[in-house]
Amino acid sequence: MNWRRIADRVRGLRVRLLLAFALLVLATATAVAGVGYVHARNVILQKAQDTAALALVDQVTRLFPVRNLPPSQAQLDEIADALSNREDTAVAVYGARRSSGSLDPSAFPPELRQEVRADHVAWQRVSRRGEPTLIIGTQVMITWPNGLSQASGLEIYSVRSLFPEQQSIDQLAVMAWLTGGLSLVFALLLALLAARSVLRPVRELRQAAHRLGEGDLTTRLRVRGHDELADVAQTFNTTAEALERQVGELRRMEADARRFVADVSHELRTPLAAMTALTDVLDDEAPRLPGDAGKAARLVSQETHNLTRLVNDLIEISRFDSGAATLAIDEVDVAAVVRASLRRRGWSDAVETDLPPEIVARLDPRRLDVVVANLVGNALKHGAAPVSVRLRVGPDWMSVEVSDHGPGLDPRVLPHVFDRFYKADTARTRSEGSGLGLAIAWENARLHRGSLVAGNGPHGGAVFTLRLPRDRGGQP
Repeated sequence: MNWRRIADRVRGLRVRLLLAFALLVLATATAVAGVGYVHARNVILQKAQDTAALALVDQVTRLFPVRNLPPSQAQLDEIADALSNREDTAVAVYGARRSSGSLDPSAFPPELRQEVRADHVAWQRVSRRGEPTLIIGTQVMITWPNGLSQASGLEIYSVRSLFPEQQSIDQLAVMAWLTGGLSLVFALLLALLAARSVLRPVRELRQAAHRLGEGDLTTRLRVRGHDELADVAQTFNTTAEALERQVGELRRMEADARRFVADVSHELRTPLAAMTALTDVLDDEAPRLPGDAGKAARLVSQETHNLTRLVNDLIEISRFDSGAATLAIDEVDVAAVVRASLRRRGWSDAVETDLPPEIVARLDPRRLDVVVANLVGNALKHGAAPVSVRLRVGPDWMSVEVSDHGPGLDPRVLPHVFDRFYKADTARTRSEGSGLGLAIAWENARLHRGSLVAGNGPHGGAVFTLRLPRDRGGQP
């Protein structure tokens, strides 16, 4: 399981939009359901309390005044029975006596009884046997003939279960939460639609940018609407058009430059051939020429050879650029090709070798010779002895490593060491070459579908490693 990919998807814009919508709706639904629940609960309970209190006071007022005080036990029972019904259970209390029944006033809240004794109508909600219960208390008044009223000391308490009201409140809560849940589901569906409509242009922009980065400069986005995303798409199209024009102009200029180099190089080959033939004569006559004439003859010969090598390198580079460079694949002994390359240039005694025999690979021997010659020649010119060539082999790949014991390559030079015409003057002694040798070696490695990398050895000195396939030789 790719946890990084899962984490990226969780942190994606789609998930964040869905979470934002869900949290918003959840917070709103919770607030609305909570406020609605509390308000409905208070309204229902307050209405039940007021109704029950008014009904008790009205009943007490209609059924009495009490004529005889203190009342007898029979009178207390009669009062309690008259005020009790299917919903309410009443108890009459006078001093230490009370009406018969299961209700015990001593279990009522003390503050409620104090309010009733102070000639107030009082009520309080309590939990009785696990059910919400309303207890209402009032004191019976004595009305004298002159119209004055006086508290009789007779207390009436009515107990009513609020279980039906609690059921109604619970149903309201369930409906509120159900509505909130449905709202959350509906909001998530809206969020999915919104995320799809918002993220589709973003996804198209990402895909278009990816294609543009891969080199498809004709990539364009479809502009929909007139919003900010449409502005982004239009800006992308404008940028892509400008980039296509600029890259096209650069490619045209690069093609013209390459064509110019190739044409000039080929035009120079004919006069250079004549000059090379002349320098051969000068080389033969130089020892017999006096003083400065001999030096001039040798200088002309040397510079002619340098110019010939530069022209040949330019022609080779132009072949790589035009795609005309091909491989002449053959099954060869790699160690034999390397030894022949060193022997041909007179480097056999100056180079240490570690070349296991009988390592056979399918490759172009001429191009391998060019790579080895460039790497070893570069090490001999710019490095320090001893220069070594090592051959290593695996089941499918082989590598040729060329190293020296010089100062090595400056880290600032390494990214440019295979650039054309690049000379690392700050890290190496001044080169007399064209600056194309390592570039040609790198192109030959790439043509074989291999690689050529540069670095520094653990004990100093530059190390160039050529890695080539053994069996394909760059052929598909």
